[in-house]
Amino acid sequence: MSQQHPGYKRRNYFIKQEFQFKFIMKFLAVLLAGGVLSTILVFVFSRGTLTSSFDHSRLMIRNTAEAIMPTLVVTNLVTLCIITLAAIGVTLFVSHRIAGPMFRFEQDLKKIAQGDLAVRIHLRQKDQFSEMAKAFNEMAVSVHGKVTDIDLAVDRILTRDKQNRTCADYEKMVSELKEMIHKNFSL
Repeated sequence: MSQQHPGYKRRNYFIKQEFQFKFIMKFLAVLLAGGVLSTILVFVFSRGTLTSSFDHSRLMIRNTAEAIMPTLVVTNLVTLCIITLAAIGVTLFVSHRIAGPMFRFEQDLKKIAQGDLAVRIHLRQKDQFSEMAKAFNEMAVSVHGKVTDIDLAVDRILTRDKQNRTCADYEKMVSELKEMIHKNFSL
């Protein structure tokens, strides 16, 4: 099963740096596009209107879009800076919850590829992919059990009456092994 470590905290928040950097940059691009679109829409929708204001004790009547554009740009830039900092923190946190388990899966799959069938994935409680880790661990237990059964069968076959074996006996042993392998694995 997916063992969880509630007290464990990752110290390195940039686990999969390329993935996390791209994730954050795409999120910031969406924010920037939203700010630019907002500014353009305000400018377009206020174009046909007039605004009165006082500038150095003089009453000024100007096109609304021209009157509010400097304030709108400054306001959007300040807001964008604040939202960008918050977005970097949030996306780093979210990408960390995704990249950490991805890194763990990669490391454990490499161990299995090297033949360590006792590997189990251990994720923190709040990490993503816990259901996939649980399914992976169930699969690993099943494969480990099947390989162990085959190993035991090989030992039983090889320890049977070692004397007076004929070629037919060996053919029968190989046939039994192949049957066991095909029963446990789709090849």
